[in-house]
Amino acid sequence: MNEYILKISSSDEKGLIYRISDVIFKYRINIIKNDEFVGENRFFFRAHLEGELDIKAFKGTLEAMLPDNAQIEITPKRKKDIIVLATKETHCLGELLIRQFSGEFNANIKAVVANYDILKPLVNKFNIPFHTILAQDLTRQEHEKKMLECLRQYEFDYIVLAKYMRILSPSFVEHFEGKIINIHHSFLPAFIGANPYKQAYERGVKIIGATAHFVNNNLDEGPIITQDVIPVTHEYSWQAMQQAGRNVEKNVFSKALDLVFDDRIFIHNNKTIVF
Repeated sequence: MNEYILKISSSDEKGLIYRISDVIFKYRINIIKNDEFVGENRFFFRAHLEGELDIKAFKGTLEAMLPDNAQIEITPKRKKDIIVLATKETHCLGELLIRQFSGEFNANIKAVVANYDILKPLVNKFNIPFHTILAQDLTRQEHEKKMLECLRQYEFDYIVLAKYMRILSPSFVEHFEGKIINIHHSFLPAFIGANPYKQAYERGVKIIGATAHFVNNNLDEGPIITQDVIPVTHEYSWQAMQQAGRNVEKNVFSKALDLVFDDRIFIHNNKTIVF
């Protein structure tokens, strides 16, 4: 049996669940699990379906039964293809490589692209293509042009920033709207930008955290997917905070990617609905 994920977002009105369920029944498709949420007069619905499905016909029938502004996605349930961008740090990238190697990752890493070659020996151990695109002596526009040329070699669903320590320009982000996921080493919206652990230390915080979010044109202000925190004390230097925070970053990042790759996320305005 084939499996599919159905996602619907539309203005809210009476009878939506009945209409959706009726279409699913008429196509003789089984609902394994479904979730729904209404907020800000907007209806969100996700269903895990099983059966044999003509996606085009099924979507057309749903469109005829739902409000004109309904956004409908029907995708076969499968592993996502991703490109990972990295710089120098190993902990987040290493976590993804190990999870893929052990079969625990709902994605295929097609390639790793970095602005240094420091991580190449690590990635080579997993037989994954590694591309170094140095940024020295290049403008940001020139560097991103080379990045885009490299990415065109691959077909992929998402770009994952595993501690990629360069700010992406709006023109680059526009190519992959809603498809770039970042891990930020802070509990956003606090301490955006560079070296948030040092910022947190200087502020005397008692908790530190990490945030996984989609990337948009505003630095570290894209829709938040997952967050977590751990306690710290006055005895921590900012370097000790940084070390302690790495485990939080890995866990938050992995959880966020699992949710995204399982098609559990809706982006609405600058927020997410997570099923």
